Amino acid sequence: MLGKDYLRQDCSVARALEVVGERWTLLIVRDAFYGVRRFNDFQVHLDIPKAVLSDRLSGLADDGILERRPDPEHAGRHIYVLTPAGRDLWPVLHALLVWGDHHRYPNSRLFKHASCGTRLDESGCCVRCQLTPGPHDILTELRPGRGKLRDDPVSVALQAPRRLLEPVTT
Repeated sequence: MLGKDYLRQDCSVARALEVVGERWTLLIVRDAFYGVRRFNDFQVHLDIPKAVLSDRLSGLADDGILERRPDPEHAGRHIYVLTPAGRDLWPVLHALLVWGDHHRYPNSRLFKHASCGTRLDESGCCVRCQLTPGPHDILTELRPGRGKLRDDPVSVALQAPRRLLEPVTT
């Protein structure tokens, strides 16, 4: 099995990959931006094995990307919320979405500046306002004709336009 670190690499990309480079990790972060907060919601939306999800959530919490908090609606359970370091991953995730859209598979979602409703360009900038909004000021919605492949509760909740980071309720 490959190790998780790149000790001989003097490179910030290598150090970042130690945190977010494992399979599933950026999909968990993506879902956290979409407002997924509960273990069961991550699991059903991603179709990820529970043991893998548990390991990835713990690692993301240990590395300061997610904060694990008590779930106010379910005693003994937790919710996972992006920390400031986790929210700083938005430009990385957006860039991967754009790259994947160009080179792998068309993205199912559009991203708009919540303040003015203008679609963000490929760099994440609002051309009307001439600024790059943070994730708290971005609306996401399904691209017309997309999003009917899944019927899990998270996918259903994500069919309506919504702000990033707004908690999904299932």
